[in-house]
Amino acid sequence: MGEIRNAERTRKKILKAAKEEFFEKGYNGARIESIAKRAGVKKQLIYHYFNGKDDLINQIIDHFVSAVPTGNLTLPTKPEDIAAFRLKVNIDHLKDFLKYTAWEAVEKMPKDSNGDETRKKVLHSYNTDMVKKQEEGLVPKELDPALITLMMSSLTVYPLLYDNVTQMITGHTLEEPEFQEKWAKFLQEISERIFRQEE
Repeated sequence: MGEIRNAERTRKKILKAAKEEFFEKGYNGARIESIAKRAGVKKQLIYHYFNGKDDLINQIIDHFVSAVPTGNLTLPTKPEDIAAFRLKVNIDHLKDFLKYTAWEAVEKMPKDSNGDETRKKVLHSYNTDMVKKQEEGLVPKELDPALITLMMSSLTVYPLLYDNVTQMITGHTLEEPEFQEKWAKFLQEISERIFRQEE
């Protein structure tokens, strides 16, 4: 029983170290040697538990996606509250993962490493929610639900991923709680204008 517990502990330690390595350096920059060093294990032990980098990254993404507390992530009823809500979720739960996705834009990734189906499902659920809100008269009919989802994704992810550009433009980054609050308020105000319906 002790051996099983130790094996599971070692496996978790390797996954944690690999997650840090991949999220910090991207898939191409990550090295098995560095992961072993971070985990405090021999390189050969990683190959005992995993079939190399592809297996590691797939398991990390699967584990990360399943660990996000989806029970508390139901979108708000009012469409004008969604952008600020998504910003908070991104900061609280998805920050490291979203930074990893920036690597995906510039690197060739192994098959299934980015959890496409799971992520597509989540993003399409945002579209579906927006269509529903449109049918309920909460969103102007002339606005394309998919483009609204893309807009909200951009506004709630970009400042989080690109601290340097955000700082150049505003003098602040989303690391600062005061700026998080200011950006969330701005998203709320912009959303209220976008979703305002004529009586």
